[in-house]
Amino acid sequence: MPGFFKQIVKQPGGFIGLVLVLFWICVAVLAPVLAPPQDSTDPYMIARYGFSTLPKPANETSLLGTTSGGYDIFYGIVWGSRTALITGLITVFFTSIIGVLFGGICAYHGGSIDDIAMRVVDLFMSIPFLIAVIVMTTVLGKGLEKIILALIIFGWHRYARMMRSEVLRVKKMEFVLAARNMGAPPMRIFFQHIIPNSIYPIIILMSINIGRIVLIAASLSFVGVGAEPGFADWGQTLNFSRAWISGIPGQPFYYWYTYTYASIAIITFVLGWTLLGDALRDIYGGEIST
Repeated sequence: MPGFFKQIVKQPGGFIGLVLVLFWICVAVLAPVLAPPQDSTDPYMIARYGFSTLPKPANETSLLGTTSGGYDIFYGIVWGSRTALITGLITVFFTSIIGVLFGGICAYHGGSIDDIAMRVVDLFMSIPFLIAVIVMTTVLGKGLEKIILALIIFGWHRYARMMRSEVLRVKKMEFVLAARNMGAPPMRIFFQHIIPNSIYPIIILMSINIGRIVLIAASLSFVGVGAEPGFADWGQTLNFSRAWISGIPGQPFYYWYTYTYASIAIITFVLGWTLLGDALRDIYGGEIST
């Protein structure tokens, strides 16, 4: 593991990505300390200071100011980091598990089962991902768990297709053929030989997809079909600033603080995971091609 991190930090992009990812993980872990909850029953509800429709700049009470409705921007950014990590990690974990098992087992078995499975994957790939997620979250209703469920249902097929291509390559290698000739059970060959030698592209895709999933979830909240109103989510914070993005006549950046901080949070979070994924691709590139 120390050698793995050394390979990452040797790359400028990998080092920056790792720093950004660790920064947001620290913010998420320390959220109760950085922004003590007002609502003990649900700390994810953004703290409010009044109900004014006008945003207010930074002051002693709110370090980064408030959005429309009196929602504390700093609180939304800090606790929104937890929402981002929960959404990204849970979604990527389950989509990768489903995709790896579905695509891997079907490819290993081959024949008509593999053909039918790939037609199912093609069906899901033909559906516009973002539109499908928006429709499903609209039907299911608002809430973080509804967003995660929709992202899982329509997001596993990318892992399945990638895993299938890797399994088709690995299962023809000599060490797999040798294990089969020695009488090893098919499932043992699959889990002990094929999966470990096919998983590297999946790990890279998982890292890149965490940022992508968070960006999509924030987009859903921004258009009003994602998190519940007042829930600590970066897209929700941007949603509260929609009416003030253009500022006031003659001063287009008068309410710049309502959207700048949340935008920076989203950009740095997504950039961190993307750069980390690129670094992993460079590290494992040689192993993948062999």
